[in-house]
Amino acid sequence: EEQLVESGGGLVQAGGSLRLSCTASGLSFDEYTIGWLRQAPGKERLFVATISKDTTNSNYGDSVKGRFTISRDNAKNTVYLQMNSLKPVDTAVYYCAADRTYYGFSIETRQNEYEVWGQGTQVTVSS
Repeated sequence: EEQLVESGGGLVQAGGSLRLSCTASGLSFDEYTIGWLRQAPGKERLFVATISKDTTNSNYGDSVKGRFTISRDNAKNTVYLQMNSLKPVDTAVYYCAADRTYYGFSIETRQNEYEVWGQGTQVTVSS
């Protein structure tokens, strides 16, 4: 069974940092582009970050550029999201997702293209 499991969420004060992890099982991890998306209460799910399967390419949503960094360790089947300078508006459930891609440098910002999803991890930023 293809599975993605997120961890690392929690409660943090504004200005603080968290590192989320997404570990995959049941799939050939290095064949997938990975993305992070988030959904705040009562709002639509939005793109946060994506990284190519060869790690050479990444992209970020405008609201997190310069504060969040996505990385991956294919040997550990894990993608990370380092979140710095957190703000209350970053409060959301964070999901990782996988999109099987042909090119090593491919990234994906369109959430409808993702095929495998994790269950999400809650991030709460207090003011």
